[in-house]
Amino acid sequence: MASASLTAHVTPLDAGAPVAAAAFLGQIPALALENGTVLLTTPRAEQRISAHHDASILVAVASGDKFITGGDDGRVVAASQDGGVQEIADEKGKWIDALATRSDGAIVWSSGKNVRARDKDGSIKTFPAPSSVRGLAFMPKGYRIAIAHYDGATLWFPNAAAPPDHFKWKGSHLSITASPDGRFLATSMQENALHAWRVADQKDMRMSGYPAKTRSLSWSFDSHWLATSGADAAIIWPFKDKDGPINKAPLECGARQARVTQVAFHPKSLVVAQGYEDGLLLLCRIPDGAEILVRAAPKGGRAISALAWDHAGGRLLFGAADGAAGLLDMPA
Repeated sequence: MASASLTAHVTPLDAGAPVAAAAFLGQIPALALENGTVLLTTPRAEQRISAHHDASILVAVASGDKFITGGDDGRVVAASQDGGVQEIADEKGKWIDALATRSDGAIVWSSGKNVRARDKDGSIKTFPAPSSVRGLAFMPKGYRIAIAHYDGATLWFPNAAAPPDHFKWKGSHLSITASPDGRFLATSMQENALHAWRVADQKDMRMSGYPAKTRSLSWSFDSHWLATSGADAAIIWPFKDKDGPINKAPLECGARQARVTQVAFHPKSLVVAQGYEDGLLLLCRIPDGAEILVRAAPKGGRAISALAWDHAGGRLLFGAADGAAGLLDMPA
């Protein structure tokens, strides 16, 4: 267990509802709540924005100074740090299953089999996936989208006439992520495993042995490590070499008698934040495994459900399934 502690540097927050996602809208910490609201926190006040009225927020991701949210009412909404709300799309009651954004304002979302990409100018293109889509990500280069579905993943250029590229592996693929350098794709699966492909030649690699499903994936800033949830430690796979984790053992960080539910790599250092099902939160340094406690497990605490670093890596925002939350200010 961690011997050092940062608990004195955490400001507790009461979100008032289970936290679906966390982000920084510019410099403002923001929490997307399952009850359909977005909570903005500042040193002076809190502001609650009704993003989905009576519906639940299922997925949310930041885009600059906006929080893009998708709900079980079929709406995709942008909540601004000034309190404004803009409807991006309405899928007529079909659940929004996945969302992704990129820095220029482009947005992609899925509802059932349909994937819709909206570029920075507002033009929307639709891709009919082979099956329901649970994971989306923008590739780091070009206007290209990674899509997770049954029996593999697809890379789609919305503005290109060329057919999409298919990456095959049998089974149900859930979350998807691309390494920051664009060399690898990785998906979590229904079968308590991960799968990855080298983008250049579609060489695939399987990562198994998890006791639970892996739904949180986070790359290190240098693309050398992929941190994952789903075990009683953060499982961190090596991707520095051209063959990624093939024939290599992962690192295990912060082993406890509780499963890791969320992971988030620091944006500039080899440090990963990892939250557990009992509400505890640690920072773990790669590769020596040094641990620092951020939040002790509260009595009756629920799982950490959201983590987000600010752009500079000086603050860490977290939220839990019981509506508890907090903001860590890293000491200088």
